Amino acid sequence: MSPNQPNRLSFECIATDGAARRGRVHARHGSIETPAFMPVGTYGTVKAMTPEELTGLGAEIILGNTFHLMLRPGPDVVAELGGLHRFMNWSKPILTDSGGFQVFSLAKLRKIDEEGVRFRSPIDGSEVRLTPESSMDVQRALGSDIVMMFDDCTAWPATHDQARLSMERSMRWAVRCHRHYYGGGAEGSAPVPGDLFGIVQGGMYGDLRLESLRSLMELDLPGLAVGGLAVGEPEPERLRVLEELVPHMPADRPRYLMGVGRPEDIVAAVARGIDMFDCVMPTRHARNGHLFTSTGVINIRNAAHQRDPNPIDPACGCYTCRHYSRAYLRHLDRCNEILGSRLNTIHNLYFYLDLMRQIRAAIEAGQFATFVRDFLDRRRPGAPVA
Repeated sequence: MSPNQPNRLSFECIATDGAARRGRVHARHGSIETPAFMPVGTYGTVKAMTPEELTGLGAEIILGNTFHLMLRPGPDVVAELGGLHRFMNWSKPILTDSGGFQVFSLAKLRKIDEEGVRFRSPIDGSEVRLTPESSMDVQRALGSDIVMMFDDCTAWPATHDQARLSMERSMRWAVRCHRHYYGGGAEGSAPVPGDLFGIVQGGMYGDLRLESLRSLMELDLPGLAVGGLAVGEPEPERLRVLEELVPHMPADRPRYLMGVGRPEDIVAAVARGIDMFDCVMPTRHARNGHLFTSTGVINIRNAAHQRDPNPIDPACGCYTCRHYSRAYLRHLDRCNEILGSRLNTIHNLYFYLDLMRQIRAAIEAGQFATFVRDFLDRRRPGAPVA
């Protein structure tokens, strides 16, 4: 461990049930009960939500986007104003992704080489360069608790040779990220504000995933993520990768599955030993009228809800379900009222965060298998959106 690392993030395992783990992550700005879901705050805000509302819903950590915050307002502005926590008035932990996935999504606008990635800004078309070192500098300026390494997200489908080249580049970049972040960054003297997580890559190939994991373990990182999933691969392939990889990941470090967010996928990943999740799905779906319930997803825009006096989900205890009907929410949506997006977002985030509470309780009680069976039975797999 570098002498420039003041407070190493730690993981405490409280209970297990099969491969599922109930734990607690101790970070600089507080503790996170796991399994945990992290609402996504791309631009330093979880869309439509105040920090106080997020806390009320039970959020203990949020995710910020390095790529977008680098472009607007810029890391120098955020640093000058006291870091991302103070800038957005959020006192709990923040995880920032490295920008690698956003660059991956700009396939037609980017060029990758050994040094990093050159791309055209989606804002004004100007050329931007992002490297492992500059990603670390941006995240250092943001002051995030958990910093993600800059990686080359492997596309799907990819041949074994393509996945190997991508994975090996990510591992070389991982060494550069580690050296630069803990070496002092651009200033060379200030202590780091957070802890660095590695990202296991390797596509759908178990041998490459294990090779990537071994490489990252040599860096003795306080946490590890699984990247390069939820990029179009079939669900059985994703679960196979987790089943082959997760048992080899260190038991005393948190395990983070990046960008996987359907409730069913979260439950399946917890059953395979994953601790942390993020996804834009609950907030994005809310803005598009798709609302999660204990029995599936409803589309509030459907005419069937025009005169429906019932809440989104009678089993839900969120503010929206306690005060508003499906008919009213459909009316707000059809009128394009901002309140509709806010109420929908409150509900969807409550659903996700309450799901994690239920998962944690089931693991502690040794009843996780029963919880999974009941959860899936209620959700009518394959049913269309109502």
